[in-house]
Amino acid sequence: MLPMPDLTAELEGQQGSTFIDLLNEAPQSKFHRRTVIISGVGFFTDAYDLFVIGTAAALVTVQWHLSTQQTSWVTGSAILGAFLGAFTFGRIADVIGRKKVYVVVAVIMILGALASAVAPSFIWLVLARFVLGLGIGGDYPVSAVLMSEYSNRLDRGRLVGLVFSMQAIGLIVGPLVALVLLSSGIGGNVTWRLLLGLGALPAAGVIYLRSKMPESPRFLAQVKGESTRAARELSRYSEGVVTRPTEAESAARRMGLGEFLTNTRMLVLLLGTAGSWFLFDYAYYGNTLSLPAILKQVDPTATIETKLVWSLGIFVMFAVPGYLLAILRMDRIGHRRLQYIGFSVMAMAFLALAVVPTLTAHVVPFLAVFGLSYFFIEFGPNTTTFVLPSEVFPVSVRTTGHGMAAGIGKLGAFVGVFLVPVLQVHIGLRGLLAVAGISAILGFLVTTVLPEPAQRTLEDVGGVDGHTASFAQATPDLGPVENKLKSA
Repeated sequence: MLPMPDLTAELEGQQGSTFIDLLNEAPQSKFHRRTVIISGVGFFTDAYDLFVIGTAAALVTVQWHLSTQQTSWVTGSAILGAFLGAFTFGRIADVIGRKKVYVVVAVIMILGALASAVAPSFIWLVLARFVLGLGIGGDYPVSAVLMSEYSNRLDRGRLVGLVFSMQAIGLIVGPLVALVLLSSGIGGNVTWRLLLGLGALPAAGVIYLRSKMPESPRFLAQVKGESTRAARELSRYSEGVVTRPTEAESAARRMGLGEFLTNTRMLVLLLGTAGSWFLFDYAYYGNTLSLPAILKQVDPTATIETKLVWSLGIFVMFAVPGYLLAILRMDRIGHRRLQYIGFSVMAMAFLALAVVPTLTAHVVPFLAVFGLSYFFIEFGPNTTTFVLPSEVFPVSVRTTGHGMAAGIGKLGAFVGVFLVPVLQVHIGLRGLLAVAGISAILGFLVTTVLPEPAQRTLEDVGGVDGHTASFAQATPDLGPVENKLKSA
């Protein structure tokens, strides 16, 4: 790797170089990789919980004799909590800083998971799951924006995508844990409690590390005007990647919440980020949380263990490769362009399942086409709807914007959890898949209002005070700095 002091010296010698210039051009380091793991824990928990709640809810429904609506509340209350948590903690992080919220949401996830595991009643379980969702929702904007603001411009999409790709591990661990517990013979009551309680472990494992991470350097330098402190903290934790500011920077004018909600440009960005996330999460969460019921309709004789194996196969064969390819290629393909690709194939796959009866009448063709949709879900909007809001908003409202986008996305997931089972009853499996296909088409359309942020600086894409960014779509000429970083 190119020695960092050489690059620092080169940039310091340039006219007008600043601490943020150094950060934008700094190559990847051990600090970035460590941050990916620490930030990614929330998304491991999210994915683990996303999968195991379907199995846990099926066991609870039998044990407590729940109605269909009550079962939907068990599966959907965490998503409703995530909707509120993303809004609330996203805004708080722009006011008091990212780091404090970073720790608080981890504590909330631990408490919610443990409370779920000891739930004595339906109401308790729903409320505990809601608390868990508050933490998961709050983790979305803080983890995404911290990673984005730590990153250089060339690798930002890859690094933020790596944080989100921790979901892939959760999607695999969830069904594996469920299979082990179901086959152990310990009983359904103990099984669902262990499934939900184990969700506390990953957050507990990194809470100390989160407390030791530095505050976002861009937040300190550009919002609070503390450039010297930002450089000092980041240098201490990044092994000298950025050693000191080269020029004092004054704080940006903060954009208030009222101004944010009445600013035309901010509303357009919300339409693109929150709109596409809502439409995507409706189809993704609605179909995923209802996957056991969907697979039962494809093959009514399949046992719960068989359906778990099929689901695990979809995740391993299709979802994980999609995550990996998105991480490897998104900064070259373009973040907005990758979202176009994913929505397009999702729409074709869902509409094919809806139109061709043979595809939903037999297990193998259904799993093949449904699995293809999962590949392009990950190699597309499941990754990019998380990355784009961390880039396109100004620094003083970046977690606010991401939190609103994530919260509205979770609202789409909540709608999907309740609506998909109803649609399955009234219009059948093919009908609900047709609705999912239409959602993907609409997601493609609202993506058109967003700028392409790949390989551009955050200051160029989102501006600092909300009035200085350009909507130019062209990727800038990377010049000799990119070539030098490639050789590192």
